[in-house]
Amino acid sequence: QLQFVESGGGLVQPGGSLRLSCTVSGFSLGLYAIGWVRQAPGKEREGVSCIRDSGVSTIYVDSVRGRFTISKDNAKNTVYLQMDSLKPEDTATYFCVTNLHPNCPREGRNLNEYWGQGTQVTVSS
Repeated sequence: QLQFVESGGGLVQPGGSLRLSCTVSGFSLGLYAIGWVRQAPGKEREGVSCIRDSGVSTIYVDSVRGRFTISKDNAKNTVYLQMDSLKPEDTATYFCVTNLHPNCPREGRNLNEYWGQGTQVTVSS
């Protein structure tokens, strides 16, 4: 059984930082890719970033490039999303997601099979 425990969301001022964590069980991050998908109210879900079994990462959203960094600790079976220089438009619920495949999908919208419960990120002054 796959389980995801997400944490790290919250309220932050524009320009601030947050680090999201997602600890998984039931599968190994050393064998499978995992990523982050976000959904803002009234907007479609969008894949943000993904990290594959080898540790190579992909950014799907141009607006977060240079501000968000995905990483993982295989020993802890935990994936992180470091978010810096946050903007109000980053406000969304962030989900960790895996397709149980070693590679990340080419498009973020295809990161969509197994989901965590989500953690809310609100960027506001």
